[in-house]
Amino acid sequence: MFAYLMIAGYLLLLVGVTVIAHRKTKTLDDFFLGGRGIGPWMSAMAYGTTYFSAVLFIGYAGQIGWNFGLSGVWVGIGNSIIGCLLAWLVLAKRTREMTGKLGVRTMPEFLEARFDSRNLKIFSALIIFIFLVPYSASVFMGLSYLFEEVFGISYSLALALITIFTLIYLVFGGYLAVNLADVIQGVIMIAGMLLLLKSIVWHPEAGGIIAGINKLHSIDPALTAPIGPPGFIPLASLVILTSLGSWGLPQMIHKFYAVKDDQSIKIATIVTTIFALILAGGAYFLGSYTHLFFDAVPLENGKPNTDLLMPMLINRVVPEALTVLIVILILSASMSTLSSLVLVSSSVISIDLAGTLLPKLSAKASLRVMRACCAVFVLLSLWLATARPGFILTLMSISWGTIAGVFLAPYLYGLYYKKATRTGAWAAALTGLAISLGFNIALNFSSAKVPMVGSLAMLVPLLVLPAVSLVTQDVPAHVVSKAFPVPSEN
Repeated sequence: MFAYLMIAGYLLLLVGVTVIAHRKTKTLDDFFLGGRGIGPWMSAMAYGTTYFSAVLFIGYAGQIGWNFGLSGVWVGIGNSIIGCLLAWLVLAKRTREMTGKLGVRTMPEFLEARFDSRNLKIFSALIIFIFLVPYSASVFMGLSYLFEEVFGISYSLALALITIFTLIYLVFGGYLAVNLADVIQGVIMIAGMLLLLKSIVWHPEAGGIIAGINKLHSIDPALTAPIGPPGFIPLASLVILTSLGSWGLPQMIHKFYAVKDDQSIKIATIVTTIFALILAGGAYFLGSYTHLFFDAVPLENGKPNTDLLMPMLINRVVPEALTVLIVILILSASMSTLSSLVLVSSSVISIDLAGTLLPKLSAKASLRVMRACCAVFVLLSLWLATARPGFILTLMSISWGTIAGVFLAPYLYGLYYKKATRTGAWAAALTGLAISLGFNIALNFSSAKVPMVGSLAMLVPLLVLPAVSLVTQDVPAHVVSKAFPVPSEN
């Protein structure tokens, strides 16, 4: 009963935040960008809580920790250094300045303005909407697994409850509600992770840090090696996919559009990096400790399922009084990720496609369309999650790799390389899409190969775009001059 009351209290707190935000949300810009006035702490927490969801704690931590042992922590370090520190240093200021100069609010709008291509805008919008649905579904699935294991709530009922609350929280509150809630959720996530580390690492079966590492070594020396059993390439692929991949994800880049000023960027860079180190580093470290509590991967429908490792470990090890806080930790991470996914995905219909096809749509009508699209996207994610398609990690990795493969090169070069051409951007985007879908289909969506495919889908377009740009026609000078401080002269 105590657990249910705590979760109800947390949800009511978010409803209160939603009510406050709803009163301040009058326009589509308010709903989607918070008026471009989001401060450093809100921006940092929004980025961090969007980055890490139930998929980290349920899917990635369990599978990577089980397969790679302690070397899985390299993924968390990569998330902190590449996915947060370098992302903010390289992308945030330039993105904020250029999107403000161009007057754009979304990734498709940016690509249209930067490369002078309406078709690229439409293509980008479709990619975002199609591939963020399975990403969102993976978050729904992770939460439902957790509630099913810890509270005995059926998977279907858990999905229904999460869907209803997500609709209320997002449709009425918009981006301001998301950011206000992210501060609360970020604090809960840090506190929950520290308590989770204490409960698992210092449990009698683990015995602490040193004793736990020694026990892992006695089980299999490879579990404590600098590079775990699958090898360097699989580990490096995971680091690239989950760290560099964040540079090309529209829901992450969205945070840079809305940040208030340069000073906010400096503070947010530090806060986000520390946040990621605690959350991601802690999660992967705990994933390696699953070997101390289980002799084999749990079965679901007669097949091994690493997605069940962390929920079962939490249910087995964490004291009942703390279990609810851990559940709220994961719920907090997932609510923030879901809200960002839904906002960005819905924007491609209400802003990008509707704005292109119905240019005379009024501001109030656009806001109504945005809210309706949010509801449609959540329901599509629910429908896919109900089917429980394979492992969470595989589902998310394919979506993550495909989206980042399409957008990373055009977005990054669009920010910095004046000579990037429309044809180069198209070639890079289509290359990323072809590699991700083609190789995954050829490999029968092998969960072991998905990270490597996703990494290739991101890295190869980084070579394709400049190569194609060298032999194709430049974007008109007046278009380039709108994005950069001075017109391109050579």
